[in-house]
Amino acid sequence: MASLKDMRVRIASTKATQKITKAMQMVAASKLRRAQTAAEAARPYAERMDAVISNIAGAASGSGSAPALLTGTGNYKVHLLLVCTGERGLSGAFNSSIVRLARERALSLMNQGKDVKFFCVGRKGYEQLRRQFDKQIVEHVELRSVKVLGFKNAEDIAKQVIAMFEAGDFDVCTLFYSRFKSVIAQVPTAQQIIPLVLEEKETSGAAAIYDYEPAEDEILSSLLPRNLAVQIFRALLENNASFYGAQMSAMDNATRNAGDMIRKQTLIYNRTRQAMITKELIEIISGAEAI
Repeated sequence: MASLKDMRVRIASTKATQKITKAMQMVAASKLRRAQTAAEAARPYAERMDAVISNIAGAASGSGSAPALLTGTGNYKVHLLLVCTGERGLSGAFNSSIVRLARERALSLMNQGKDVKFFCVGRKGYEQLRRQFDKQIVEHVELRSVKVLGFKNAEDIAKQVIAMFEAGDFDVCTLFYSRFKSVIAQVPTAQQIIPLVLEEKETSGAAAIYDYEPAEDEILSSLLPRNLAVQIFRALLENNASFYGAQMSAMDNATRNAGDMIRKQTLIYNRTRQAMITKELIEIISGAEAI
C-alpha cells in the first residue's frame, strides 16, 4: 500500500494536470468561435465556385479541348491522397479519424491494383501515415508556424499539386479533411478534386443559355486552379474549426476525469489516514491497559 506521502503527491499531481486541461479547454473555446466563423464563411464561396464551374463545364462539354483538371488524364491508375490533419494532438480522435479514412481508401485502391501516393499537410497525419506508407509519401507540408491561416497557404499547396499533376505524377487526387459540424461532431470527409467531380443538378423548365467571352475552355483554365486552391483553403479552415472543437471536448472530458480521480484519491487518502490514526490509538490504549 502506498504511503500517505505518496498519496499526497499523487493528488497534487492530478490537481496540477486538471489545471492544465482546464486552461487548454478555455483556450480552445476562445479560439473555436473565430475558427468556426471562418469555416462557415468559406462554405458559400466554395459552393458557388462549384456552381459557376458546373455551368461553364456544361457549356464546354462538347469541346475536346477542356482542361485536364476537369476531364482528367483518361487513366485512373495512380491516386494521390491529399491528407490534411492538425499540427498538434490532445484533440481526441480528430487526427486519427482523418488518417483512418485515408488509410481505408488507400488499402481499398491498392487491393484494386492501383498505385497510391500521399501528400501530407499537417504533422500528426504525417507521423501516423509514415508508419505504414513511408515510401509512398511524396510530399509533406507543415503549417505549425502559421498563426492565422490565409488563402496563400492553400494556394501554395494547390500549386504543388497542380505541378505534380502536370508532370504526370498522378491521375486522380482526393482531398481528406474533417468537416466541422459541432463541438462534439466532426465528420471525416473525402472529396475528389482532380479531375473535378461536378454534381448534376435537376432543372425545372428550360435551362438558360449563355454566351461566354472569352471561350469556356479559356475561362476554365483560369478558374480550375483557383477552385482547387479554394477547396483546399476550405478544407484547412474546416480542419481548424474541427481541431478546436475536438480539443475543447477532449479537454473538458479530461478535466472531468481528473476531478473524479481527485475525489477517489482523496477518499482513499482519508480512509488510510483514519485507519492509521485508529491503529495508533488502539496501540496506545492497549499499552496503557497493560501498565
